[in-house]
Amino acid sequence: MDFSHLLEMQCMLMSLMIVGYIIDRIGMIDVNGRKMLTDIVVGVTLPCNIVNSFDIELDMAVVMSGIQIIIIAIVILSGSMLFGKFLYRGYHDSKKKVLEYSTVFSNAGILGNPVAEGAFGSMGLLYASLYLIPVRILLWSFGLTYFTDETSTKGLLKKALTHPCIIAVFIGLVLMFTPLTLTGFVQRTVGSIAAANTALSMFLVGAILGSVKWREMVDKDTVYYCFVRLFLIPGIVLVCLWIAGVDKVVGGTAVLMSAMPAAVVTAALALKYGRDADFAAKIVVLSTILSVVTAPAWGFLFTVL
Repeated sequence: MDFSHLLEMQCMLMSLMIVGYIIDRIGMIDVNGRKMLTDIVVGVTLPCNIVNSFDIELDMAVVMSGIQIIIIAIVILSGSMLFGKFLYRGYHDSKKKVLEYSTVFSNAGILGNPVAEGAFGSMGLLYASLYLIPVRILLWSFGLTYFTDETSTKGLLKKALTHPCIIAVFIGLVLMFTPLTLTGFVQRTVGSIAAANTALSMFLVGAILGSVKWREMVDKDTVYYCFVRLFLIPGIVLVCLWIAGVDKVVGGTAVLMSAMPAAVVTAALALKYGRDADFAAKIVVLSTILSVVTAPAWGFLFTVL
């Protein structure tokens, strides 16, 4: 595992967040600007990032391992949902929804591919991309129910199916499982927009933090969340996969993905749908800082067991 690459990636994200914080503090962006940036991330750069990540060729030699890691991802998602239902019962709804969402959906969508590639090479990148298939589908369908006030199944289904990111998932699946592929200026355009997603997402988190008091970053709620996201979930995943005798690269990739910090998009969605955006930004930042140490440690531990 290339720990220097993992550290470099995490430091890059933190640097981008600091830039966003500075932009907000010097007055270059206001409340309306943050809302506009949220719409750009959720409606433009993230969908292109999704489409771009699905545009890969499947090697039939690793299809069985690919199916295995997809099943693992589904089990981890299901278990995380159950944890969320029981671990945050005493919280106010606005904060509870943020906690539940960020327990199920981590920053694997942004950090996952580069981290897995840095740790396990090209095979890690392939398995990470496959791991993210059920994550992305669930993220922009069921995941939206954590933030919207829609109660009817029909209404939720309509919102999910018409959301830019779930449309991007469908397009990505077509690209993955058919001979179709992005070419020419279309590929360059989508790739260029996708490349801006990480920077804009972290700018948004930093801008939201412009109104957050740093001395309030660490409290019992943020620490509790970080324990669940960075220690409890990957610890259970590691033990289960070790007992099951899963391949080192497949299992190591799954453990790494389960050990990712809170999803950056949590803060964007919380701001967009009127949840506790300040708290969302705090758990994103604190869990990202801590994951610089915890994520590679979990992946390394699995490979040496």
